[in-house]
Amino acid sequence: MDEGSELSLTIAQIVQRLKGSHLHSQIERQAKECLHQPEIKLESLKEDVRSFLKTSGWERQLQNAVYRELHVSCPPSHPVAPPEHLKEPLAYMRKAQASWEKRVLKSLNSMSTELGVPLAHMRPVAEQKELSNKWNEMGTDEPDLTSFRPVYAPKDFLEVLISLRNPNHDSSEDVGVRSHWGLIQVPLNVRDIPQLRQAYSELNLTSGQLGIDDHAHIHPDMFENEYVQIGKKVVLEQDSAAAQQYSRQGCPTGLRADLWALILNSTNQPQDVMYYEQLTAGVIQHDLLVDNLIYKDVKLTASNDDYYFVFEDFLYQVLLCFSRDTAVLEHFKYNSATPPKSFIQGKGEDEECAVVYPPNGVIPFHGFSMYVAPLCFLYNEPSKLYSVFREMYSRYFFRLHSISSSPSGIVSLCLQFERLLQTHLPQLFYHLRHIEAQPLRIAFKWMVRAFSGYLSSDQLLLLWDRILGYDSLEVVAVLAAAVFAFRAENLMEVTSLASAEAVLADLSTLKVMPLIQIFLFATAI
Repeated sequence: MDEGSELSLTIAQIVQRLKGSHLHSQIERQAKECLHQPEIKLESLKEDVRSFLKTSGWERQLQNAVYRELHVSCPPSHPVAPPEHLKEPLAYMRKAQASWEKRVLKSLNSMSTELGVPLAHMRPVAEQKELSNKWNEMGTDEPDLTSFRPVYAPKDFLEVLISLRNPNHDSSEDVGVRSHWGLIQVPLNVRDIPQLRQAYSELNLTSGQLGIDDHAHIHPDMFENEYVQIGKKVVLEQDSAAAQQYSRQGCPTGLRADLWALILNSTNQPQDVMYYEQLTAGVIQHDLLVDNLIYKDVKLTASNDDYYFVFEDFLYQVLLCFSRDTAVLEHFKYNSATPPKSFIQGKGEDEECAVVYPPNGVIPFHGFSMYVAPLCFLYNEPSKLYSVFREMYSRYFFRLHSISSSPSGIVSLCLQFERLLQTHLPQLFYHLRHIEAQPLRIAFKWMVRAFSGYLSSDQLLLLWDRILGYDSLEVVAVLAAAVFAFRAENLMEVTSLASAEAVLADLSTLKVMPLIQIFLFATAI
């Protein structure tokens, strides 16, 4: 397709999607109401209405909505391309994802059968009342979860990625000095340092950065004060694109919550609050098997974390509502995954009786709650926290646990991490490989959680600023490689996987931005 027809197709898709939205009906109502105003003249009706919408702020809201659609909609494809190509263009990736989904669903169903716990059932009235009363203090409840186990952990998923192969690619062709020593053996294009320098030019050594230039030994007048003033202007202007550009150099602590919500176009209007309350009512009415997996995960991860244990109640609320939110299904249009289905009890295995389970199509795994935990530092209103998390998940986090060829997908991130290490620290890579301590086996758990639970919370938020600013998870792979580079001297001394893991066990003292900057802009090429 040529550029012109691609653009017109994109515009048509966005117009179609926004037509049914609440924003569309609001703008329509405002346009009708403004007709009664004296400054609207019949002879210049179109221009006057447009000018009214601009001055009253509706045009900006529409721009932000379009900007969001551009980020989440599928790229225009060839008119005759089948729909599955929109989800994932490579057949072997689609096949691997489908087989992984079957495995996960089988694990969930067998847990349900073994424990005699139905996938879903209506709560008795007394239980509904009890849950409703303790909704804000669910952390005090200690249900017996000993028989429940996570459906899978990141290391199970890593084994699947290691076994991925492209049947059309003969890997013996490129054996030689440049052949890949890592665990990921699929031919995908990933960026090396020169290309990354170009793409992440705002992170260079001469640009001011929050996470470096706001430290005590540098006078705030040098960078911080002026930068915060610009940030306040961006929030005032309510422009998603400007907020995203601003976020590339980091968000000031006091403005981060507003800037992230603006980038994600998460507005928290009265209808969003009402929607969240409906989801809450759904949790109170029905008990799902996945609720136990959520409880267990929060207990195993966030509740044991020095930074996040205080947010336990928030995490239950957000994750239980998330599991019932059918609006999340929308992201499967551009996700290589397909929502799992189960059959209604007593109806047999008739396709017509198959329903998506859980209702949002996402089965939580070990560590899933850590996608929400850092956001609790920014938002103390559950409905706002919820809408920001849902948008973060639908844009970024789903890519960390589905098999795809996307540059932000976990397969590409693993390959990029290994390539960066092999190219720029070949001795270290070879040494770790030789002692059977493949670097990816250590770094995978960091990347699959976007470092949540591994870095200190302030450093993690600085990293996530850049994910939002660059609309990409690539920076996660870069940081993983930078951590290895930083600890290279100690790692060269280790003699086993266990001792390599010990060297990299505690990342809580690391400063994210100096590591990324030095790795990208001070590495000799």
